[in-house]
Amino acid sequence: MSTKKLMLLGGLRYLIPIIEEAHKLGVYVITADYLPNNIAHKYSDEYCNVSIIDKEAVLVKARDLKIDGILSHAVDPGVTTAAFVAEKMGLPFQCSYEAACILQDKAMFRKFLAENGFNSPKAKGYNNAEDALKDVDYFNWPVIVKPVDSAGSKGVTKVENKANLATAIATALSSSISKNFIIEDFLDKVGAQSSADIFTVDGKLVYPAYSDQLFDKSAANPYTPAIEIWPASMEQKFQDDLTAQLQRLFTLLNVKSGIYNVESRVCSNGKAYIMEVSPRGGGNRIAELQDMATGQSLIRNEIKKALGMPMDDISSPVYDGVWCNYIMHSSKEGTFVAVEIDEEFKRNHVRDIGFIVKPGDHIHPFTGANTSLGTLFLQFDSRKELEDALNNSDKWIQIRLK
Repeated sequence: MSTKKLMLLGGLRYLIPIIEEAHKLGVYVITADYLPNNIAHKYSDEYCNVSIIDKEAVLVKARDLKIDGILSHAVDPGVTTAAFVAEKMGLPFQCSYEAACILQDKAMFRKFLAENGFNSPKAKGYNNAEDALKDVDYFNWPVIVKPVDSAGSKGVTKVENKANLATAIATALSSSISKNFIIEDFLDKVGAQSSADIFTVDGKLVYPAYSDQLFDKSAANPYTPAIEIWPASMEQKFQDDLTAQLQRLFTLLNVKSGIYNVESRVCSNGKAYIMEVSPRGGGNRIAELQDMATGQSLIRNEIKKALGMPMDDISSPVYDGVWCNYIMHSSKEGTFVAVEIDEEFKRNHVRDIGFIVKPGDHIHPFTGANTSLGTLFLQFDSRKELEDALNNSDKWIQIRLK
């Protein structure tokens, strides 16, 4: 049997566990982007220099390399390209290229939700500031302004005052590849927003998952996730409602098998909202943590799916205790020296440390996933034990800058 070839779009650190798991399965891994010095290329079997947002160019390379599967795991800009290449080459993917385009474009997704009777905020997409500024009275203020095609909270601003809308639009446009943005009513949430990875098999949602996504109000961007906790504290009735909404969405989009990153929330109006659904694994190593916490492997099954290999049985997650993805970050600028963690705390609760910086690196204030220092996976016996640790983090972690 010939060795299967898997193309991974991007070269970020998030891909290293995918490469390692693929190698365990005997898979030949090709990483592809236009930055040859990205770290994942040091771990793959072959590097392909191509822009991952140029879907036609990636298709040419994929055909030349005779790949058997393609993924854009945790790499948002490459998702529609991966769907396009998979469709053109008859390879497995979560959904059609058309469905991927709907899910990946925040304006198109909001329009699809509204037209199909899902809970959705009033929203509208734009490609220029002038048209948006004429619509200030269309929305129920405050509003959120976002690029339609960015992830990791890049370019996102909550706007309380109409006079500040133009500045927020400029921020969104600066982070948009397509130079399109969306304005939507700000939904006042109850409790924590959820961000988690889920899995479908033949269009059926077999692995629904929800988390508590918390934010650092003192961060340079207070809408960048700083802490994620599993299992979620969300009431079960809302989790069940969201699972039903997601299944209806997947049925309408005629999806297949694969991983999705989903953001959702319960709002003060008593309704649960699907905020975002992306046909890829989430950033911040979400699938890695969920795999560690549940004993199931979303990563391995996503690889198997992409290559048409038989998948393991996948079922609703059960967590071994309470888990936290702690996003290490700084509130100030400086040169990174070290992260110091109390040894007893590390021994009892730290299950993984993933740095994305090294001593001597220049550190920026926390504005998005790309300005974090890395992640800690923490495990506790109870939610109270975790909350006590988070409320007293200065007792067990110190970030040293100079």
